[in-house]
Amino acid sequence: MVKPFVPQLVYVEPRALDYPLGRELVNKFEKMDIEIRETTSHNQVRNLPGENDFQRYRMAKSTLVIGIRKTLKFDTSKPSAEYAIPFATGCMGHCHYCYLQTTMGSKPYIRSYVNLEDIFESAENYMKERAPEITRFEASCTSDIVGVDHLTHTLKHAIEYFGESEYGKLRFVTKFSHVDHLLDAKHNGRTRFRFSINDDYVIKYFEPGTSRLNERIEAAVKIANAGYPLGFIVAPIYLHEGWEEGYEEMFEKLVSELPEHAKKDLTFEFIQHRFTKPAKRVIQKNYPMTKLELDENKRKWKWGRYGIGKYVYTNDEQKAMKESLEHAMHEHFPEATLEYFT
Repeated sequence: MVKPFVPQLVYVEPRALDYPLGRELVNKFEKMDIEIRETTSHNQVRNLPGENDFQRYRMAKSTLVIGIRKTLKFDTSKPSAEYAIPFATGCMGHCHYCYLQTTMGSKPYIRSYVNLEDIFESAENYMKERAPEITRFEASCTSDIVGVDHLTHTLKHAIEYFGESEYGKLRFVTKFSHVDHLLDAKHNGRTRFRFSINDDYVIKYFEPGTSRLNERIEAAVKIANAGYPLGFIVAPIYLHEGWEEGYEEMFEKLVSELPEHAKKDLTFEFIQHRFTKPAKRVIQKNYPMTKLELDENKRKWKWGRYGIGKYVYTNDEQKAMKESLEHAMHEHFPEATLEYFT
């Protein structure tokens, strides 16, 4: 069982101490006897302990920076939501395929933002622009926010903020099972709590440092019983020997554990494995023994956002994948909605 994340090292930006949450977190980590260093900016976090790049990378993934979010213009977050709402950046997990491998570059440490009032004010402006339409905010575009929230409670504040909102809804996804502190949050049904799930092969070989499938399902049961709308992202869908049986077993485990009431308003999102050339270089550097198949010759080239191309499965492979998983989903969860396949 993966224990809840505890940083080995904490950096604090001076302006973070202007906010109550910043002071609260520094006080908490002092009591936990964790080394705290001051930094003028997260960009100045350098010279992390370690004798080589491999060790320094792993130390960075165990480092937390407490800071403020300066950019309050939200990115779009299609297809899952209208906007990405930034509460944290970075992740303590070691998923070999993760796109944060390249977007985080040489700074894979975790950042948690304490200027929540500023972030909520910006969200309010986006909601006003679109009212009376509902505006959905995705809180896990740049991090696995649940993985750090047992320490910060940022997400809990956000759930309760959107619980009182007229035109906003919150969404996020996690691979972690540490959800107990979120069970009593006053969500009022306005937060969809999603879990990223996969078959045993993918979790075993490509998702070290995250909760196992049975732990995620146990957490999903708790969340369903706390009245949250529930969803699952099957990602990345990865073709390995025996993949059809592996994903069928995953659905069987899920349907056998979930309470009946949770099966009615249930959403699924299917995302196939993809990679870019820069991502491949970073993955092979950070995880040199990975079993991840990254052969461009076996894939189809597709243009992505911002003109960056990626390698996806061939059309025939995508068709087989979509048909197999959709069939399993409809068989086990006939009332569920598939939001998209990409």
